[in-house]
Amino acid sequence: MTLFAKSGLFVAALITAANANAHRVHAEQVVVGRTVPEQQQISMDRADHGAWTRLLSKFVDDQGQVNYREWRQSPADILALDEYLGTLSAASTSAPASRQARLAFWINAYNSVTVKGILREYPTTSIRNHTPRLVGYNIWKDLLLVVGGRKFSLDDIEHQVLRKMGEPRIHFAIVCAARSCPRLLAEAYTAAQLEQQLVANTRHFFADSDNFRYDSDRRQFQMSSILKWFADDFGSDQARQLRSIAPYLPTSEAFAAANGNSVRVSYLKYDWSLNEQPVK
Repeated sequence: MTLFAKSGLFVAALITAANANAHRVHAEQVVVGRTVPEQQQISMDRADHGAWTRLLSKFVDDQGQVNYREWRQSPADILALDEYLGTLSAASTSAPASRQARLAFWINAYNSVTVKGILREYPTTSIRNHTPRLVGYNIWKDLLLVVGGRKFSLDDIEHQVLRKMGEPRIHFAIVCAARSCPRLLAEAYTAAQLEQQLVANTRHFFADSDNFRYDSDRRQFQMSSILKWFADDFGSDQARQLRSIAPYLPTSEAFAAANGNSVRVSYLKYDWSLNEQPVK
């Protein structure tokens, strides 16, 4: 094959990929929530997450596993989730609100939209079944929540809103419906309880051997891939990153090793299977 022929094939492949990407950009978009006139919008300080707590307490167990089957079979509870998402739409993105209220709002928004997306696809075995890179509907990009008149995807909420707020513990609160995610709390995050909730869920995350293991003989940490993917959110180098998680580690030995940056770090395989309660 000549060089020109090879070049022609390469260009054709690029065009094919570009066309596929353009098709994904124009994939079906699913909008949840509602449009609320600006004069009727409220501060996130006033957002009420009680309906979300009621749904979570009904369908989520203490390990954060979700009974999607029963939820999907309950039209009243599907409607209740839609109505809750509609209340989130009434929040203003520009009105003054406390940092705690904004964090709680967006964590709840991410988690409730994710649940909505899974219920829409259920039965399914993994959110990754619905996140194609190029072609077609992608839950993370094409499921949009209206807030304050603007549309936010799950990617927008995570990367453009929450991560920019400088609170790395959001990674132990937002739940992408996978078993290796942090547990989904069976209650909504609230401004008043936010610090206690973040501390509790972060400690719970590191207490799970599927997320964190310390081999003292080898002086090695094995950690969730979340700590690799979002390493910069925890600090600019390994020493800072380990110090940031040290207070939440399950033993004093692990705490000391993290504070002293005296370990090698490797990462555990991520389990993308659905965070679903086992069928009884």
